[in-house]
Amino acid sequence: MRILTILPIVILFPMLMMTKSVISQSACPGTATITYGGMTYNTVQIGTQCWMKENLNVGTRINVIQDQTNNQTIEKYCYNDLESNCDIYGGLYQWNEMMQYVTTPGTKGVCPPGWHIPTSGEWSSSSTLLGGTSVAGGKMKETGYSHWSTPNTGASNTSGFTALGGGFRTGTPQTKELLISGYFASSTLATSTNIWFVYLGYNMNDFSLLNSLFMNNGLSVRCLKDPGSSTATPTVTTTEATNIS
Repeated sequence: MRILTILPIVILFPMLMMTKSVISQSACPGTATITYGGMTYNTVQIGTQCWMKENLNVGTRINVIQDQTNNQTIEKYCYNDLESNCDIYGGLYQWNEMMQYVTTPGTKGVCPPGWHIPTSGEWSSSSTLLGGTSVAGGKMKETGYSHWSTPNTGASNTSGFTALGGGFRTGTPQTKELLISGYFASSTLATSTNIWFVYLGYNMNDFSLLNSLFMNNGLSVRCLKDPGSSTATPTVTTTEATNIS
């Protein structure tokens, strides 16, 4: 009888540990934070993926009615043209601007060195790690109603990803759906004019990978760490010159 009591514990314990390793809300090993563009971002590990825990907020704000251009300056939109909204929800970026005018999936774009804009495949992998598209959205959304409208269906944030309802910039142009939706860009084109993106909604538990937005829409950016890269700041040691003639 004692053996029968112990065996289920031995069998289940590895399963519990496996779940914890995928959904741990832990910072990335060796890279708890990263400083970039004057801001410090937290990180979160999901399976083998290391994500920024906040939306990217880098660049100079321009008005929503303007298009972002290739002018050697990173440009961003802030919801309702308020910098304070960028401080909370991050910037919104048109696809060409976030990609820095290249079309290679997985490019660095506006992300810091050692990081990149995730591909549609990498986004898909994250939803698989979190249990599939029918539940992954809730596991990625911040809980409560500070940055999502009620009912914030299924929100548990068990992944630690802490997605916010930051809305998006339309092609009209205007900003819409604050607290209603989160639109997260991928670096993968669907057609010559459309991009793959992730949609999370206030009234759904789903993780939706869609291809229906145009490149001129403004979306949130989450940077993903390059596999095997190091974000440690290099140090340089010098010694005083001697025997100078």
